[in-house]
Amino acid sequence: MTLRVSTLFFDMNSFYASVAQAEEPALMGRPVGVLTTDAPGAACIAASIDAKRRGVGMGTRQDEARRLCPGIVFRPVKHDVCVRYHHAILQAVETVLPIHRVWSIDECSCLLTGSQQELSRAMQIGRDLQQAVLDRVSPALRCSVGLAPTRLLAKLAAGLEKPGGLHWLLPHVLPDRLAHLALDDLPGVSWRMKARLEAAGITDVPALYNLDPKRARAIWGNVAGERFLRELRGETVVWPETHRGMIGHGQVLTAGNKTPEGARLVARRLLVKAAARLRREGFHARSLHLSVKCAEAGYIGHGGDIRATQDTFFLLEVLGRYWTALPPHRPLSVSVTLGGLVPDAGVSADLFAPAQDRRALCAVVDRLNQRFGQDTVRYGQLPPHHVPYTGAKIAFGRIPTAEDFLE
Repeated sequence: MTLRVSTLFFDMNSFYASVAQAEEPALMGRPVGVLTTDAPGAACIAASIDAKRRGVGMGTRQDEARRLCPGIVFRPVKHDVCVRYHHAILQAVETVLPIHRVWSIDECSCLLTGSQQELSRAMQIGRDLQQAVLDRVSPALRCSVGLAPTRLLAKLAAGLEKPGGLHWLLPHVLPDRLAHLALDDLPGVSWRMKARLEAAGITDVPALYNLDPKRARAIWGNVAGERFLRELRGETVVWPETHRGMIGHGQVLTAGNKTPEGARLVARRLLVKAAARLRREGFHARSLHLSVKCAEAGYIGHGGDIRATQDTFFLLEVLGRYWTALPPHRPLSVSVTLGGLVPDAGVSADLFAPAQDRRALCAVVDRLNQRFGQDTVRYGQLPPHHVPYTGAKIAFGRIPTAEDFLE
C-alpha cells in the first residue's frame, strides 16, 4: 500500500528569538528572551529553545527569567524586522513548493499534488524546505514540518518534535500517535472547550477521536464540532470562507501614558492607525467601539453604530464623544475597534461635499506619511510617551504590512 499525504504544514521554531539570533549571530547557541518592549518591567513574549528548556516562556518576567536561566540575553521585539524575515522565509519556501496559505507570522501550509503526495517523496520535500530556509535566510531559522491528509493533522505532526522535526500522521496510526497530548494541545480546543469536553466525559484525545460526530456537534454547539472531529480523523473537510468583520488596535499603557489624558491620546493614535488601514484595505466601517481597562473598575467601554465611513476626522469626532461619556480612572490599557466593515464598492457615495473633501484630505495624508515617514503629517497631539510599533504589531492571524510601519 502506498502511503499518501496531501498537506504540508511548517512551523518556524521559536520564531522571534530565532530572528534575534539571525540578526546577531553571536547570540546563536545562547538563551534569548524576546521582550514586549525595551523596558525594565517588560515580560517575555518568546524565548529561544535553550531558554524554553529552562522554563522561560511567554509572560515570564525578566527577574524570573534570570533566575530560571542564568546568562539569558534579552532583546526587544522588532516587529518590522520579524515581518521582513517572514517574507524572506516565504520566498525560500517557494523555491521548493508553492505556499497555499499563510496562517500566522510563523506558520504556513502547502498543498501536495500528484507524485508529491507519496509519503517518501513528501518527506524529501519537507527536508528540502527546511534546508532552503537555513541556506537562503539564516542558519538560526529552523522549522518543523508536518505531513498529513488534513491541515489539522499536519499541524499536529509539525508539533511532535521541535526544533527541526519532520513527522507524518495518517489514519492507520491514529489515535495512538496523539494519545500523549492533552485535549488543549489540539489546535482549536481552548480551555473553555476542554472544560465542556470534560463535562461531557471526554477526558483525553483517544476518547475525543472515537466520539460520534453528531455528539461532537452537540458539544461544540454547532457544525464546527463535527468538522473538527472529521479533520482529526483525516477526512476531507471543506470549511466555509471567513470574512473580515472588524479592524482593531489595542495597547497596554506605558508608565508615561497611564493618565486619563495619556490614555485618550493613545486611543486617538490607535484610531488613526485603524482608519488608515480601512482606506488601504478598501473598507468602510459602520461601528466604533472604545474599551479601557482600569486598575480598579476593570474593563469599561462605549460604542455604537455610525454612518459608513473611512474618514479619520469624523471617526476622531465620534471617539471624542465616547471618551467624554467614559472618563477612565487609573487606565492600564486601551483599545479601539472599527466594526461592520463593508467593501468600498458596497457604500453609496456621500452627497455632502465637505465629507468628500475630507476623505480626499485623509488620502493625501496617507500618501505623505508613506513617502516621507511616520507622522510627517499627524492628526493632532501625540501621546506623551512614544511607544514603538503602535498599531503595527504582529498579532495572531495578522501580519502587518510595510505600510503599517509608516503611518
